[in-house]
Amino acid sequence: MKRRIASPESSPVRSPRERKPAPVVLPAADPVLALCEALAKLRDPAEIAAFLDDLCTPAELEALADRWRVVPLLLAGRTYRDIHDLTGVSVTTVGRVARCLTHGAGGYRAAARHLKLHDPSGIAAAKR
Repeated sequence: MKRRIASPESSPVRSPRERKPAPVVLPAADPVLALCEALAKLRDPAEIAAFLDDLCTPAELEALADRWRVVPLLLAGRTYRDIHDLTGVSVTTVGRVARCLTHGAGGYRAAARHLKLHDPSGIAAAKR
């Protein structure tokens, strides 16, 4: 039996230029929610660190780390000035974090609870 060689016009196979692109799966309509979903899917601190390195500029990453760095100190009852002296984080930033601990959405408190950070002052429990 002879094999028939298809001409380019009759061939069902498309050239790379003619192929349709793969469908794009868009993240959630809310970009912040999409970012949260991406973070929640990462499995370990190394993956999260790599993601944050790609996502943030060094200055942005440093600002995030500074905010998180003061949380345990605030929960331990340290003063703003003491925290500034220990960490170099501005008193203004320390104040913003403290305000979030008492009046924020609960994110700092949830992370602190998961990490079992000590809270002798009751700051983290203020909004429970």
